[in-house]
Amino acid sequence: MSAAREYGLDEDYEWPRPPAGGWTADDLDRLPNLPPHTELIDGSLVFVSPQTSFHMRTIRLLDLALLDQVPGKFDVFREFTVTLNRQNRPEPDVVVVRADADTGPKDTRLLPEDVVLAVEVVSEDSVARDREVKPRKYAGAGIPHYWRVEEEQGLPVVYVYELDSVTRSYIPNGVYRNRLKLAVPFDIDIDLTAVDRRR
Repeated sequence: MSAAREYGLDEDYEWPRPPAGGWTADDLDRLPNLPPHTELIDGSLVFVSPQTSFHMRTIRLLDLALLDQVPGKFDVFREFTVTLNRQNRPEPDVVVVRADADTGPKDTRLLPEDVVLAVEVVSEDSVARDREVKPRKYAGAGIPHYWRVEEEQGLPVVYVYELDSVTRSYIPNGVYRNRLKLAVPFDIDIDLTAVDRRR
């Protein structure tokens, strides 16, 4: 059986072939038949594996809690790409953005200067990207805050980082279990044990 048929595609389906130099951030909007949540990392397309229930419940918990607590000068987006540069357009699981970000109803991406916080919930296939690659790229692009969320005994554990603007790298700012209570980028108080509650 061919790989195309394995993915429910016709036998004669042609997989996208990268151009010389790799794909660009603009290509994500033009390439046909890309799976949902395709990211661009260093000019390569990254396809996301099916997500676990923990992953989806954690995204929902953080998205709803942040929406409930965010001051009017910010907004919250879920699973929306950020163009960091020509060859990097990742899709954080949750982002907090400036409310005055220049996003129209048909926009498909944010710019790093609009992003205040990027959140990645680690999946089995994204461990290296979420722990090493993406934080380095987000920091390099000047995103002030980064949260990495890992699963521990069925509950989220949030690793909080803040940008050192001189070195353009993240400094660890704490590890939070059960309750996430922060004063930056705004007052935040999230019951992490609520990930189990069905809404």
